[in-house]
Amino acid sequence: MILYPAIDLKDGQAVRLLRGDMDKATVFNDAPADQARRFADAGAEWLHIVDLNGAFAGTPVNAGPVREILSTVDIPVQLGGGVRDMATIERWLEQGLARVILGTVAVENPTLVREAAKAFPGRVAVGLDARNGKVATKGWAEETDVDAIDLARELEDAGICAIIHTDIDRDGAMGGPNTEATAALARAVDVPVIASGGVSSLEDLRRLKETGVISGAISGRALYDGAIDLEEALEMLK
Repeated sequence: MILYPAIDLKDGQAVRLLRGDMDKATVFNDAPADQARRFADAGAEWLHIVDLNGAFAGTPVNAGPVREILSTVDIPVQLGGGVRDMATIERWLEQGLARVILGTVAVENPTLVREAAKAFPGRVAVGLDARNGKVATKGWAEETDVDAIDLARELEDAGICAIIHTDIDRDGAMGGPNTEATAALARAVDVPVIASGGVSSLEDLRRLKETGVISGAISGRALYDGAIDLEEALEMLK
């Protein structure tokens, strides 16, 4: 199981939100590229980046910090937030991202997901951000009646390389991930599923790994707060 340290970008800074609330942001580093270097130096195999402003705006906002991160580290980076058309997908991938994560557009325009996955094999993932099993869009500001598992099943034959499942109510709350819901999603599809939201201890990571069906986990606040030691976690997950 791969551990993805998270760098959430708001106004050019590395922050963490509480349950996706932009008004409840804690700044952890004024220099996101420096944070990325720290994660890479500790042995991280991947980085997970979210353009929070972009998620609300519907277009990339923190492109500058992302480019700095890409020029600073050699490990693969995935990014979501504000990626809602083919031109943006192409631009990000050309600039060096290993893969882009499509969230809102997966609900509103699944045809684009299929087109992008076909055009860029292995480089397009889908982000399913859910509250009580229902997908939320536009930076989690809008809730839908779309069931996360139903949407995952609809898109699994599109050629996407991964699904990032975030339990919104767990995100940033340090209360543990929704292991059961994420495992249920992973068992429902053949696409690799990555857990996100609430991953706050080595025990959380151990439980996710022990499901045998979850391929990765994203953690942010716990790494910044020191609740999870990155090097220790990476060693445990080997």
